Amino acid sequence: MKEIVLLGDRDPNAVTHRALDAAIAQMPPTIRARWIGTDTPDAAHTSQADALWAVSGTPYRDDSAVYAAISNARISGQPFLGTCGGFQYTVVEFARHVAGLPDAGHAETAAAGERLVVDRLACSLVGEERTVFPVPGTRLSALCGTAPFAGFHWCNYGVAPGYTDLLVQRGLTIGALSTDGGIEAIELPEHPFFVATLFQPQIGSLSGKPLHPLIAAFVATA
Repeated sequence: MKEIVLLGDRDPNAVTHRALDAAIAQMPPTIRARWIGTDTPDAAHTSQADALWAVSGTPYRDDSAVYAAISNARISGQPFLGTCGGFQYTVVEFARHVAGLPDAGHAETAAAGERLVVDRLACSLVGEERTVFPVPGTRLSALCGTAPFAGFHWCNYGVAPGYTDLLVQRGLTIGALSTDGGIEAIELPEHPFFVATLFQPQIGSLSGKPLHPLIAAFVATA
């Protein structure tokens, strides 16, 4: 039995979290997937799981636990998927510890003086779909195809454009873009599986659709 941890603060009233529960129910019987609250003792031990999924719902009750878990997954090779808030925190973690910006911050939780690597979007994407364009040659395009597709969002924050070049120079690969050029997915190509998306691929599970190809590949890697 392989274990996948969903690190986040579960809210049964949130449609995206109900969709995560539906995705869990679709996983094969060889997988044990479970939620871990960010402010629980288990949040310090996510490295023991076979794979880590940093899910939506920011700000987290314990941001530091999420950043630490993402760092461990990036360094150790633990299969990792980040979605929505998980994507945003992955960008900040990479900026702080790889791109040489120790003061990188997230606009939702930033302290004074932090560089807003993740900033408020020009238009809210809460409950919105927008077209996602996979970048050819990336893991995301290999899994989802190169054709544009509709991605469901529930967010107000994304990568600040002024930091894109630096993040790419330091090794972050852009897996997908949006119509307005905003980053929709990032990945680390040398990692066994390290992908994060601004869109939320689990939403189709609410209507009984098969697991999104990205989630299915993540599960298979675990």
